[in-house]
Amino acid sequence: MGSISHRPDAGNMVASEFAELRRQVDARLDELLPKVGGDAVSLAMRDCLLAGGKRVRPSLLVLAARGLGHESPALLDLGCAVEMIHSASLILDDLPCMDDASLRRGRPTTHRQYGEDVAMLSMVALLSRAFGLVSAAPGIAPDIRAEMVTQLSRAVGEQGLVRGQYQDLHAAEHLRDVDDVTTTNTLKTGALFQATLALAGLAASASATVASHLQYFALALGQAYQLYDDLTDGLAVNGKDIDQDRGKATLVALLGEREVRRRLAGHLAEADLHLVAIFGADSPLSRFMHALFSRAENQPGVVRSSGKLAFPLTRL
Repeated sequence: MGSISHRPDAGNMVASEFAELRRQVDARLDELLPKVGGDAVSLAMRDCLLAGGKRVRPSLLVLAARGLGHESPALLDLGCAVEMIHSASLILDDLPCMDDASLRRGRPTTHRQYGEDVAMLSMVALLSRAFGLVSAAPGIAPDIRAEMVTQLSRAVGEQGLVRGQYQDLHAAEHLRDVDDVTTTNTLKTGALFQATLALAGLAASASATVASHLQYFALALGQAYQLYDDLTDGLAVNGKDIDQDRGKATLVALLGEREVRRRLAGHLAEADLHLVAIFGADSPLSRFMHALFSRAENQPGVVRSSGKLAFPLTRL
Protein backbone atom coordinates (compact mmCIF):
# COMPACT_ATOMS: atom_id res chain seq x y z
CA MET A 1 0.00 0.00 0.00
CA GLY A 2 1.47 3.36 -0.95
CA SER A 3 -0.53 5.50 1.44
CA ILE A 4 -2.98 5.31 4.28
CA SER A 5 -5.38 7.85 2.84
CA HIS A 6 -6.04 8.27 -0.87
CA ARG A 7 -7.67 11.64 -0.18
CA PRO A 8 -4.97 14.30 0.29
CA ASP A 9 -7.47 16.88 1.55
CA ALA A 10 -9.19 14.52 3.97
CA GLY A 11 -7.62 16.12 7.02
CA ASN A 12 -9.73 19.25 6.54
CA MET A 13 -13.02 17.37 6.53
CA VAL A 14 -13.41 16.87 10.27
CA ALA A 15 -13.27 20.65 10.65
CA SER A 16 -15.65 21.38 7.78
CA GLU A 17 -18.04 18.75 6.45
CA PHE A 18 -18.63 17.19 9.86
CA ALA A 19 -18.29 20.25 12.09
CA GLU A 20 -22.04 20.66 12.53
CA LEU A 21 -22.48 17.03 13.55
CA ARG A 22 -19.77 17.39 16.18
CA ARG A 23 -21.40 20.60 17.42
CA GLN A 24 -24.71 18.78 17.80
CA VAL A 25 -23.08 15.96 19.74
CA ASP A 26 -21.29 18.40 22.04
CA ALA A 27 -24.49 20.37 22.67
CA ARG A 28 -26.47 17.22 23.47
CA LEU A 29 -23.76 15.94 25.82
CA ASP A 30 -23.88 19.25 27.66
CA GLU A 31 -27.66 18.92 28.03
CA LEU A 32 -27.43 15.35 29.30
CA LEU A 33 -24.80 15.90 31.99
CA PRO A 34 -25.29 17.32 35.49
CA LYS A 35 -24.99 21.09 35.46
CA VAL A 36 -22.02 23.08 36.73
CA GLY A 37 -22.22 23.74 40.46
CA GLY A 38 -22.80 20.17 41.51
CA ASP A 39 -20.54 17.94 43.56
CA ALA A 40 -17.07 16.81 42.55
CA VAL A 41 -18.37 13.72 40.74
CA SER A 42 -20.63 15.81 38.53
CA LEU A 43 -17.80 18.23 37.82
CA ALA A 44 -15.47 15.37 36.92
CA MET A 45 -18.06 13.86 34.58
CA ARG A 46 -18.46 17.14 32.74
CA ASP A 47 -14.75 17.85 32.66
CA CYS A 48 -13.86 14.44 31.23
CA LEU A 49 -16.63 14.37 28.67
CA LEU A 50 -16.68 17.98 27.49
CA ALA A 51 -12.95 18.79 27.50
CA GLY A 52 -12.34 18.03 23.83
CA GLY A 53 -12.47 14.73 22.01
CA LYS A 54 -13.07 14.00 18.34
CA ARG A 55 -16.52 12.43 18.90
CA VAL A 56 -15.52 9.62 16.59
CA ARG A 57 -17.97 7.01 17.83
CA PRO A 58 -21.14 9.14 17.90
CA SER A 59 -20.24 10.50 14.47
CA LEU A 60 -19.83 6.98 13.09
CA LEU A 61 -23.18 5.95 14.54
CA VAL A 62 -25.09 8.94 13.20
CA LEU A 63 -23.45 8.84 9.76
CA ALA A 64 -24.06 5.12 9.37
CA ALA A 65 -27.72 5.32 10.37
CA ARG A 66 -28.32 8.36 8.16
CA GLY A 67 -26.61 6.58 5.29
CA LEU A 68 -29.14 3.77 5.76
CA GLY A 69 -31.98 6.26 5.44
CA HIS A 70 -32.77 6.65 9.14
CA GLU A 71 -33.01 10.02 10.84
CA SER A 72 -34.37 10.60 14.34
CA PRO A 73 -33.52 12.42 17.60
CA ALA A 74 -32.63 9.03 19.06
CA LEU A 75 -29.42 8.89 17.03
CA LEU A 76 -27.79 11.72 18.97
CA ASP A 77 -28.72 10.14 22.30
CA LEU A 78 -27.38 6.77 21.19
CA GLY A 79 -24.17 8.40 20.03
CA CYS A 80 -23.83 10.32 23.29
CA ALA A 81 -24.30 7.08 25.23
CA VAL A 82 -21.44 5.46 23.34
CA GLU A 83 -19.29 8.55 23.93
CA MET A 84 -20.00 8.34 27.67
CA ILE A 85 -18.88 4.71 27.68
CA HIS A 86 -15.74 5.65 25.78
CA SER A 87 -14.95 8.48 28.23
CA ALA A 88 -15.54 6.17 31.18
CA SER A 89 -13.07 3.71 29.67
CA LEU A 90 -10.48 6.50 29.39
CA ILE A 91 -10.86 7.38 33.06
CA LEU A 92 -10.33 3.72 33.91
CA ASP A 93 -7.41 3.36 31.53
CA ASP A 94 -5.60 6.34 33.07
CA LEU A 95 -5.85 5.27 36.73
CA PRO A 96 -2.63 4.60 38.67
CA CYS A 97 -3.49 0.90 38.92
CA MET A 98 -3.87 0.76 35.14
CA ASP A 99 -1.65 2.90 32.86
CA ASP A 100 -0.98 5.60 35.49
CA ALA A 101 -1.32 8.40 32.94
CA SER A 102 -0.92 12.06 33.80
CA LEU A 103 -2.26 13.68 30.61
CA ARG A 104 -5.37 13.14 28.49
CA ARG A 105 -6.39 15.50 25.68
CA GLY A 106 -3.70 17.93 26.78
CA ARG A 107 -5.09 18.21 30.32
CA PRO A 108 -4.41 16.46 33.61
CA THR A 109 -6.21 13.12 33.77
CA THR A 110 -9.37 12.89 35.87
CA HIS A 111 -7.73 11.23 38.85
CA ARG A 112 -4.95 13.84 38.82
CA GLN A 113 -7.52 16.64 39.00
CA TYR A 114 -10.14 15.15 41.31
CA GLY A 115 -8.53 12.18 43.05
CA GLU A 116 -8.88 8.47 42.43
CA ASP A 117 -12.11 8.16 44.42
CA VAL A 118 -13.92 10.80 42.39
CA ALA A 119 -12.46 9.44 39.15
CA MET A 120 -13.81 5.95 39.81
CA LEU A 121 -17.21 7.24 40.89
CA SER A 122 -17.50 9.47 37.83
CA MET A 123 -16.59 6.50 35.63
CA VAL A 124 -19.42 4.43 37.15
CA ALA A 125 -21.80 7.38 36.83
CA LEU A 126 -21.00 7.81 33.13
CA LEU A 127 -21.57 4.11 32.47
CA SER A 128 -24.87 4.21 34.34
CA ARG A 129 -26.00 7.33 32.46
CA ALA A 130 -25.08 5.74 29.14
CA PHE A 131 -27.16 2.61 29.67
CA GLY A 132 -30.04 4.72 30.94
CA LEU A 133 -29.95 6.77 27.75
CA VAL A 134 -30.08 3.71 25.51
CA SER A 135 -32.89 2.10 27.49
CA ALA A 136 -34.99 5.25 27.05
CA ALA A 137 -34.03 6.21 23.47
CA PRO A 138 -37.04 7.98 21.91
CA GLY A 139 -38.81 6.41 18.96
CA ILE A 140 -37.04 3.05 19.29
CA ALA A 141 -39.13 -0.06 19.95
CA PRO A 142 -38.62 -1.63 23.41
CA ASP A 143 -37.25 -4.90 22.03
CA ILE A 144 -34.72 -3.00 19.89
CA ARG A 145 -33.65 -0.89 22.87
CA ALA A 146 -33.14 -4.10 24.86
CA GLU A 147 -30.93 -5.51 22.11
CA MET A 148 -28.94 -2.27 22.03
CA VAL A 149 -28.31 -2.54 25.78
CA THR A 150 -27.18 -6.12 25.26
CA GLN A 151 -24.76 -5.10 22.51
CA LEU A 152 -23.20 -2.38 24.67
CA SER A 153 -22.95 -4.59 27.75
CA ARG A 154 -21.04 -7.18 25.73
CA ALA A 155 -18.68 -4.50 24.44
CA VAL A 156 -17.94 -3.22 27.94
CA GLY A 157 -17.86 -6.48 29.89
CA GLU A 158 -15.57 -9.42 30.38
CA GLN A 159 -15.65 -10.30 26.67
CA GLY A 160 -14.93 -6.74 25.56
CA LEU A 161 -13.19 -3.72 27.04
CA VAL A 162 -12.63 -5.36 30.44
CA ARG A 163 -10.96 -8.41 28.92
CA GLY A 164 -8.86 -6.29 26.59
CA GLN A 165 -7.68 -4.04 29.42
CA TYR A 166 -6.75 -7.07 31.53
CA GLN A 167 -4.77 -8.62 28.70
CA ASP A 168 -3.00 -5.33 28.03
CA LEU A 169 -2.05 -4.88 31.70
CA HIS A 170 -0.74 -8.41 32.10
CA ALA A 171 0.96 -8.70 28.73
CA ALA A 172 4.42 -8.71 30.29
CA GLU A 173 3.65 -11.90 32.22
CA HIS A 174 4.11 -14.11 29.15
CA LEU A 175 5.41 -14.01 25.62
CA ARG A 176 2.86 -12.71 23.14
CA ASP A 177 2.58 -13.34 19.43
CA VAL A 178 0.97 -11.25 16.71
CA ASP A 179 -2.39 -13.02 16.89
CA ASP A 180 -2.52 -12.54 20.66
CA VAL A 181 -1.87 -8.80 20.39
CA THR A 182 -4.37 -8.48 17.54
CA THR A 183 -7.03 -10.10 19.71
CA THR A 184 -6.29 -7.65 22.53
CA ASN A 185 -6.58 -4.76 20.06
CA THR A 186 -9.98 -6.05 18.97
CA LEU A 187 -11.20 -6.17 22.56
CA LYS A 188 -9.71 -2.82 23.59
CA THR A 189 -10.80 -0.82 20.56
CA GLY A 190 -12.76 -2.87 18.05
CA ALA A 191 -15.45 -4.08 20.48
CA LEU A 192 -16.85 -0.61 21.13
CA PHE A 193 -16.66 0.26 17.43
CA GLN A 194 -18.61 -2.90 16.67
CA ALA A 195 -21.25 -2.05 19.28
CA THR A 196 -21.47 1.49 17.88
CA LEU A 197 -22.17 0.26 14.36
CA ALA A 198 -24.52 -2.43 15.68
CA LEU A 199 -26.62 0.30 17.31
CA ALA A 200 -26.69 2.20 14.02
CA GLY A 201 -27.89 -0.89 12.18
CA LEU A 202 -30.54 -1.67 14.79
CA ALA A 203 -31.84 1.91 14.76
CA ALA A 204 -32.11 1.80 10.96
CA SER A 205 -33.62 -1.72 10.82
CA ALA A 206 -30.70 -2.88 8.69
CA SER A 207 -30.86 -6.23 6.94
CA ALA A 208 -28.68 -9.08 8.14
CA THR A 209 -26.33 -8.55 5.19
CA VAL A 210 -25.90 -4.84 5.88
CA ALA A 211 -25.46 -5.49 9.61
CA SER A 212 -22.72 -7.99 8.79
CA HIS A 213 -20.89 -5.49 6.58
CA LEU A 214 -21.15 -2.89 9.37
CA GLN A 215 -19.60 -5.32 11.85
CA TYR A 216 -16.70 -6.17 9.55
CA PHE A 217 -16.20 -2.48 8.81
CA ALA A 218 -16.08 -1.76 12.55
CA LEU A 219 -13.61 -4.57 13.13
CA ALA A 220 -11.24 -3.32 10.41
CA LEU A 221 -11.57 0.25 11.60
CA GLY A 222 -10.86 -0.78 15.18
CA GLN A 223 -7.66 -2.52 14.15
CA ALA A 224 -6.58 0.51 12.11
CA TYR A 225 -7.40 2.89 14.94
CA GLN A 226 -5.37 0.91 17.47
CA LEU A 227 -2.40 0.66 15.11
CA TYR A 228 -2.59 4.41 14.52
CA ASP A 229 -2.56 4.93 18.30
CA ASP A 230 0.45 2.63 18.66
CA LEU A 231 2.35 4.37 15.86
CA THR A 232 1.80 7.80 17.41
CA ASP A 233 2.63 6.74 20.97
CA GLY A 234 5.93 8.62 20.83
CA LEU A 235 4.44 11.86 19.51
CA ALA A 236 4.02 14.96 21.63
CA VAL A 237 0.93 16.08 19.70
CA ASN A 238 -1.73 13.71 20.98
CA GLY A 239 -2.38 15.42 24.32
CA LYS A 240 -1.34 12.24 26.14
CA ASP A 241 1.77 11.02 27.93
CA ILE A 242 4.37 10.10 25.34
CA ASP A 243 5.84 6.60 25.16
CA GLN A 244 2.98 5.21 27.26
CA ASP A 245 3.40 1.88 25.42
CA ARG A 246 7.10 1.53 26.22
CA GLY A 247 7.76 -2.04 27.32
CA LYS A 248 4.41 -3.31 26.03
CA ALA A 249 4.09 -5.99 23.37
CA THR A 250 2.41 -3.82 20.74
CA LEU A 251 2.47 -4.75 17.08
CA VAL A 252 4.94 -1.89 16.54
CA ALA A 253 7.29 -3.57 19.01
CA LEU A 254 6.76 -7.00 17.46
CA LEU A 255 6.73 -6.15 13.75
CA GLY A 256 8.29 -2.70 13.40
CA GLU A 257 6.80 0.53 12.10
CA ARG A 258 7.05 -0.30 8.40
CA GLU A 259 4.98 -3.47 8.67
CA VAL A 260 2.47 -1.83 11.01
CA ARG A 261 1.98 1.02 8.54
CA ARG A 262 1.36 -1.54 5.80
CA ARG A 263 -1.18 -3.34 7.96
CA LEU A 264 -2.89 -0.09 8.88
CA ALA A 265 -3.34 0.76 5.21
CA GLY A 266 -4.68 -2.74 4.59
CA HIS A 267 -7.26 -2.42 7.35
CA LEU A 268 -8.47 0.90 5.95
CA ALA A 269 -8.77 -0.61 2.48
CA GLU A 270 -10.78 -3.50 3.93
CA ALA A 271 -13.00 -1.07 5.83
CA ASP A 272 -13.66 0.84 2.62
CA LEU A 273 -14.70 -2.34 0.80
CA HIS A 274 -17.45 -2.93 3.34
CA LEU A 275 -18.60 0.69 3.15
CA VAL A 276 -18.78 0.53 -0.64
CA ALA A 277 -20.86 -2.64 -0.38
CA ILE A 278 -23.39 -0.76 1.78
CA PHE A 279 -23.32 2.87 0.67
CA GLY A 280 -21.50 2.94 -2.65
CA ALA A 281 -18.35 4.91 -3.40
CA ASP A 282 -17.32 8.07 -1.54
CA SER A 283 -19.93 7.98 1.22
CA PRO A 284 -19.88 10.51 4.09
CA LEU A 285 -18.90 7.69 6.42
CA SER A 286 -15.90 6.81 4.26
CA ARG A 287 -14.85 10.46 4.06
CA PHE A 288 -15.10 10.77 7.81
CA MET A 289 -13.01 7.65 8.34
CA HIS A 290 -10.22 8.86 6.06
CA ALA A 291 -10.25 12.27 7.70
CA LEU A 292 -9.41 10.61 11.02
CA PHE A 293 -6.18 9.22 9.63
CA SER A 294 -5.13 12.41 7.87
CA ARG A 295 -4.84 14.65 10.93
CA ALA A 296 -1.12 14.05 11.32
CA GLU A 297 -0.29 15.86 8.10
CA ASN A 298 -1.73 19.05 9.63
CA GLN A 299 0.76 18.95 12.51
CA PRO A 300 3.96 20.58 11.22
CA GLY A 301 7.06 20.20 13.31
CA VAL A 302 5.76 17.29 15.33
CA VAL A 303 8.65 15.37 16.85
CA ARG A 304 9.04 12.01 18.46
CA SER A 305 10.43 11.74 21.95
CA SER A 306 13.66 10.63 20.25
CA GLY A 307 13.85 14.02 18.54
CA LYS A 308 13.26 12.67 15.03
CA LEU A 309 10.58 14.16 12.83
CA ALA A 310 7.29 12.33 13.03
CA PHE A 311 6.23 10.47 9.93
CA PRO A 312 3.33 12.01 7.96
CA LEU A 313 0.72 9.25 8.05
CA THR A 314 -0.98 10.30 4.82
CA ARG A 315 2.24 9.75 2.84
CA LEU A 316 3.17 6.28 4.06
